[in-house]
Order: sequence, then structure tokens, then C-alpha cells
Amino acid sequence: MTTDTNPKPEQIHKPSYRFDPPDMVQVNLLRKLSPSQRIQLMLDARALAVGLIRGRLSKRYPDLPPEKLNLKVLEALSHAR
Repeated sequence: MTTDTNPKPEQIHKPSYRFDPPDMVQVNLLRKLSPSQRIQLMLDARALAVGLIRGRLSKRYPDLPPEKLNLKVLEALSHAR
């Protein structure tokens, strides 16, 4: 019995997820921003994400001191993709 090292296209596993098409109105709005405005938008989005993670963790670990909570936030961010 031989094994085929080159699978046929129909045998290749395709991911089960698909991305939504880009919202062209949003894309055009983002294109009009200056580089500094884009960076600020990215920093604001990051601050929102960190705040959401911090809130989730503070509810899960209500007695955790702020220093340890910060470490948990950093750990959660290091696992984010």
C-alpha cells in the first residue's frame, strides 16, 4: 500500500470560517484619516480590548490585587492572536 504525499485539491481541508467582505464605506473613511489619526484609532481599539479583558478578569477574580490582575491581563494579551 502506498501513501500519496500530494493530496488532490478536493482532499485538502479548507477552513470552516470565512471573512465577511470589507465594508467599503468604512474602508473609505479609514483611508481618509491621517497616519496619526489611524494610530490613535488603533490605540483606542487596544485600550478598549484591554479594558474588556480587565473587566472580565476582575469579575472572575474579584479578590485579586491590582498588580496580580495586571499580570493576568498581560498573560491574556500574550495568548491573543
